[in-house]
Amino acid sequence: MARITIKGHEFNQLVIRDSYDRRAQLFCNTIIETLRKIGISEDDVDVQLQKVARAKGSAAASWYFDGHYMYFGYKLADKFVENLYIVSKVIELEVKALLEERITMEEFTQHFSEDHDIEKRRKEARIILGVPEDCLDLDLINRNYKNLAKKCHPDAGGDQELFKKINNAHKMLKRELS
Repeated sequence: MARITIKGHEFNQLVIRDSYDRRAQLFCNTIIETLRKIGISEDDVDVQLQKVARAKGSAAASWYFDGHYMYFGYKLADKFVENLYIVSKVIELEVKALLEERITMEEFTQHFSEDHDIEKRRKEARIILGVPEDCLDLDLINRNYKNLAKKCHPDAGGDQELFKKINNAHKMLKRELS
């Protein structure tokens, strides 16, 4: 079984071949139960399930914690249900680290805190960097970023505001895909 590393956590990548919808519901319930361990009520958790869990699609969970909007999404796996498993696993490992005091409340918040319109902003970032809206290829994103940064760098006579937008877009997508 292949191992993957996401947000500094290494675990087995799960390849699901059956019971897709049932497993998606199980992962949704696991996310809710995991977040309940740190005092988050079910009403403050949102996990959108796809109608067909075996289809390709990104998965995400959002919740409110300590006055912050928290979000984690994943879309690099082949199926929605496999993406939801990864979301569930990362949240589980982060909550465990928080409960075992290996990370602080501030670090936990920093790992997941996002703006409400994060998906829209990620699409805009891809447009700024000149890659397709659904691009998941970090190498292509990095190449486009480097080319644009060279061309727009203020020291080379470029526009400083555009250079800032390019840098921010790259940081956002790098955080998403790392």
